[in-house]
Amino acid sequence: MRNWLELLGPCVLRAALHLWLGHLEGSLKAFPQGKHNHYGVVVGVSSARNNHELRNVIRSTWLKHSLQHPALSHRVLVKFIIGARGCEVPVEDREDPYSCRLFNISDPEALFIARFSPPNCGVQVDRLWYKPAEQFVLPESFEGTIVWESQDLHGLVSRDLRRVAVHDGGGVLRVTTTREGAWPPELTEGVEGVAGGFIYTIQEGDALLQNLHSRAGQHTDHLRNLREEDLLQEESSRHGDIVFVDVVDIYWDVPTKLLNFYKWTVEATSFDLLLKTDDNCYIYLEAMFNRIVHRTLQGPSVWWGNFRLNWAVDRTGKWQELEYPSPAYSAFACGSGYVVSRIVHWLASNSGRLKTYQDEDVSMGIWMAAIGPKRYQDSLWLCEKTCETGLSSPQYSPQELADLWRLKELCGDPCHCEAR
Repeated sequence: MRNWLELLGPCVLRAALHLWLGHLEGSLKAFPQGKHNHYGVVVGVSSARNNHELRNVIRSTWLKHSLQHPALSHRVLVKFIIGARGCEVPVEDREDPYSCRLFNISDPEALFIARFSPPNCGVQVDRLWYKPAEQFVLPESFEGTIVWESQDLHGLVSRDLRRVAVHDGGGVLRVTTTREGAWPPELTEGVEGVAGGFIYTIQEGDALLQNLHSRAGQHTDHLRNLREEDLLQEESSRHGDIVFVDVVDIYWDVPTKLLNFYKWTVEATSFDLLLKTDDNCYIYLEAMFNRIVHRTLQGPSVWWGNFRLNWAVDRTGKWQELEYPSPAYSAFACGSGYVVSRIVHWLASNSGRLKTYQDEDVSMGIWMAAIGPKRYQDSLWLCEKTCETGLSSPQYSPQELADLWRLKELCGDPCHCEAR
């Protein structure tokens, strides 16, 4: 009997091994090419094309540590998210630092000149009095609001806005209109426009014209810099950690950049959770994994981060939003880091239909409001630059990131290290 068992043992083992290998082969065929590995967490690090130094610091600190860590190396996939194309308009010639629109100024000939002197207190035009006002020199890229006020409600005369014309000074001043519903109804219903005006003077006009006339040289220099950015392909081949997405790499295209990365992640990998962060953030991957176990993040519709609630919509400045009609944003996670589950698949499949807004974090909040994920609030995802024990902290320079990691290696906790 024992001899029979000795003979059958290897046969049973071979049969079991054959069945297991067959099952494994079938499982692998279910994944597209590149999906042969399953990861606990895919980390997407949003990075600008010219942020080579930040990427290299990350590669030499927490990314290197995760690749060498016995418990993390096979569970984490880290990719830098970079736009495939740079903006061909030099920064000096853009309307603002966040877009790729050419600052479309011209050098118009003066049609008339008006001079105001102290004895002349003003002139009346169409029932409006124009007076000299205190002069303000506005900084570059200034955005603001002009308000007319009167103690007498009848002192402000409404006019048909279609009859109001604003001279843009050859493109120095840009006037935009907001979509219907972007402002409270009491500001728009029954009032077509306010009869007001203003006078502005272009300061340092010679410098502005010099910039206009030197555009050809600036454009040539900028194209040379773009060619230098082609070294990104070499960087990608050397490290194998860059995903190029089909967008122009500018700030206001970051929401589209994010959606394209989600699409790539779903098509190219298999994962449980996705962490999104930026290249100027310090990430504590080990603490994050421990926290995942502690918080038992389970389910297909999980969103884990530090959420901002009832955040007022910005109508001016870097985060100016004229397309979102509500006075407050939907809940959104601050950008130092947040984790989502397989709801990424929904975002990827609808990426061509989702409307993008000026900021990636608020865009994510608006998209998530449509599906109502289970939110896990956690203040350890730090929203501001501060050295505290947490899961992430933002807005560091390359040197600061390197110093934080050095202190962590030295003391275990970079924020409570006597070497600081």
